[in-house]
Amino acid sequence: MLYSHIVEKSIRQSFDHVNNHRWDEAVKALVPHVHHRVSGAHALGGERHDKEAVRRWFERLGRVLPNLHLTVNHVWVTGWPWHTTVFAQWDGTATLLNGDASYVNSGLHVFTLRWGRVYALEEFYDSQAAARGLATQAATGLEEAVAEPIVG
Repeated sequence: MLYSHIVEKSIRQSFDHVNNHRWDEAVKALVPHVHHRVSGAHALGGERHDKEAVRRWFERLGRVLPNLHLTVNHVWVTGWPWHTTVFAQWDGTATLLNGDASYVNSGLHVFTLRWGRVYALEEFYDSQAAARGLATQAATGLEEAVAEPIVG
């Protein structure tokens, strides 16, 4: 179906925006009162309820894991333009500030779209691996890596 292909391409492009720290582009499709939830009790965890808070979250992601690279392996699109659910399965890698290149995480993003706009985004991944990576970043002096989650 052409609609599914267009949505998949858009979702893959959003991951490219994140990989390249294009935060304005990454949040462009979000509605003003988007719901964004990330599992885990760490600096990247928690819930946000507006587009600006999600933008600040992306900016923090870029600061605490500056060379994170997400590779999208699969995208599944279901539903119609007025209510679409998208699942994006990915693998992430990064070299931490101490030179350790072994940071690896895998996850699943669940997007809820209405007429091409993102109303909800929930991220599921190994939150313990993320917390360990963030603790390593903090040990090098990057205090924001262990800051309270961004809310809004």
